[in-house]
Amino acid sequence: MNFDWLIIALGNPGKKYSRTRHNIGWMVGYELCKKHNAYVINESLIYQSARLLLDNEKIIVGFPTTYMNNSGEAVLKMHSKYQIPIERMIVIADEYNFPLGKVHMKKGGSDGGHNGIASIIYELQGSDFYRLRCGIGPKPKEIILTDFVLSDFKEDETELLNLTITKATESLEYFFKVNPERAMSDINSGKLWKKETEIKDQMDQPSNK
Repeated sequence: MNFDWLIIALGNPGKKYSRTRHNIGWMVGYELCKKHNAYVINESLIYQSARLLLDNEKIIVGFPTTYMNNSGEAVLKMHSKYQIPIERMIVIADEYNFPLGKVHMKKGGSDGGHNGIASIIYELQGSDFYRLRCGIGPKPKEIILTDFVLSDFKEDETELLNLTITKATESLEYFFKVNPERAMSDINSGKLWKKETEIKDQMDQPSNK
């Protein structure tokens, strides 16, 4: 079976890391699969995967189990097996420079200091893939970056965490409904959710009839 797109959800395997900031990529990937009744299986020793259909696009969702810094090894294996071009890959990753609650999508560019993305660029020898960056910050100045990304989300951040996961999941769904340029514009400007708010407000208004 041929697949059209590969979505990569970045994170670290094991219960120890399940609620850490570095694992928000996994959280979003699992939510997307759950929402669309896609089963996640251990397809390989170095990654899990699920198959789903979004707006007639056949998609593989991959979860590298190599630990973050070696994510590229799993991505390379999936890339080779399914023959999906780099330009048709979307990587879901955490972004400490963004506040929790913000999501942003871009194509190409540097690794931005993210070890998982750096590993993918190195193994694929290319960087022309999409990145869905999910805010996990702000990072307190007194905490070093490694400690911060490997820390658990706090209880009082649960509402914002859930909002981030919802927005990221909706962003992925929207990406396949419209063309990539419009999707990135509407996601990054927040227009995607402004539309939803306007529709809800209209529905909540009392009828004049």
